[in-house]
Amino acid sequence: MKVVDGSAISMPDTQANQDVYPQPSGQKQGCGFPVMRIVAMFSLATGLMLSYRKSHLGVHERILWHQMWGDYRAGDVVLGDRGFCSLADYWMLLQRGVDCVMRLHQVRKEKRVIQRFNSNDCLVQWQKSRQAPKWLTQEQWKHVPDCMTVRQVKVKVNIAGFRTRTIILATTLLDNKKYPPQALADLYRRRWMAELFLKDIKTTMRMDVVHCKTPEMVHKELTIFIIAYNLIRSVIWNAALKKDIDPYRISFASALATIRQWTPLLPTIKSKKEKNQFIDAMIEVIASGIIPIRKKPRREPRAIKRRPKNFQLLTKPRHQFQEIPHRHNYKKNA
Repeated sequence: MKVVDGSAISMPDTQANQDVYPQPSGQKQGCGFPVMRIVAMFSLATGLMLSYRKSHLGVHERILWHQMWGDYRAGDVVLGDRGFCSLADYWMLLQRGVDCVMRLHQVRKEKRVIQRFNSNDCLVQWQKSRQAPKWLTQEQWKHVPDCMTVRQVKVKVNIAGFRTRTIILATTLLDNKKYPPQALADLYRRRWMAELFLKDIKTTMRMDVVHCKTPEMVHKELTIFIIAYNLIRSVIWNAALKKDIDPYRISFASALATIRQWTPLLPTIKSKKEKNQFIDAMIEVIASGIIPIRKKPRREPRAIKRRPKNFQLLTKPRHQFQEIPHRHNYKKNA
């Protein structure tokens, strides 16, 4: 099971970075930062980042995702949000033996039902659009069939804190006996793990803003972050196997802190036996960092508790900007 999602990374405002990764078009020149778009594919079982692609903001996430299709194998199931859901993608992946479970894209409104299993589960027929997607040539578009059978499952979300109450899933897993609606709903709910994986690497490991001043060094910095992330995930997986616990119950932040504290001592140990004992003890500590199971789902609003300094916003390049002499008289817009 593989889950895909996109994100973005900011970097220092240098001319070299701006040339390769221009800042968002809505920002004034001299007031923004270069931004790299990345699309990452994770293993849903282990949390390892299996593959990723990067580009500037002018390249859509779906285009970067297509570049990773060579990493899929027959029998894989892809989880993704509705930004990756389309007839051409479903059909071309199905030719590789790869199934999809994604949220139905909001622009697809077909109601042609082929078979209805119940009021919330049915097979529908997707019609091919007249115009080819930008990422396909007209010759490639001709090989895509005029219609395709897809299963649509309506899922009710009754979890506190979730804004969406109803989700329609589109999948190529057509057998409702082998893949019941509740199993698909539970599976798609785990798609959120991709957001948490990205949070671990961007927030916990602080990769949301990289520090190198040239694209070449930014790429190296990104590679080092991903290697470190996968190594931490591997240690967590090893600890989970030894203790026979769910790897998602082990705190990533706690594991990272433990590894940072223990690994500087490793070079001081000479004996191989003592090193193995040291590593086993470290894994024991990592396995003890268990995330508690809450009786009620924890609500985490996207709001900041600590107030930032009331400095002015930089709305012009620094050499043109005029600072208000008394910053306490400046009221930042909410």
